[in-house]
Amino acid sequence: MPDAMTTTMTLPVITAALAGVILMLQQILMMATGTRRGKTGQGVGVAGDVDLERLARRHGNLAENSGIFIVSLALLELLIGSGMTVQIFALVFLVARLSHALGFSTLRGSHGKIDGENAPGSVLFVALRAGGATLTGLSGIALGGFILVNVWSYLPF
Repeated sequence: MPDAMTTTMTLPVITAALAGVILMLQQILMMATGTRRGKTGQGVGVAGDVDLERLARRHGNLAENSGIFIVSLALLELLIGSGMTVQIFALVFLVARLSHALGFSTLRGSHGKIDGENAPGSVLFVALRAGGATLTGLSGIALGGFILVNVWSYLPF
């Protein structure tokens, strides 16, 4: 491995592309939440409105997960370049987040049952939400491990 201090830096273009798509998705989800807030007059919180809760969680969950993943992917891309590994991590994360957002598109996807009854929407949305959440978690764990493997020899201990 070359010396970390003399390695040529590659700009993280794959991560930048992923960040662009995620940013647009984040804004779309934010506007959907804001539209519901405007219609209901609910400024803060959800006041028992399960549709607003669903929209707020869909938006919030993307915000909770995307920032750390994108920063970590950018660091990996700076370390190893924009090769297939970085592209696969970016694609898997994007599929996971789109799946999760689609899963939260119906009450059944977000709440499963309301007052003991199945909420409106197909069981497919439950699978999309759960699959997206699982894939998000697994891709983050894999990315973290891959970063550690790639920096281990540079660590001073």
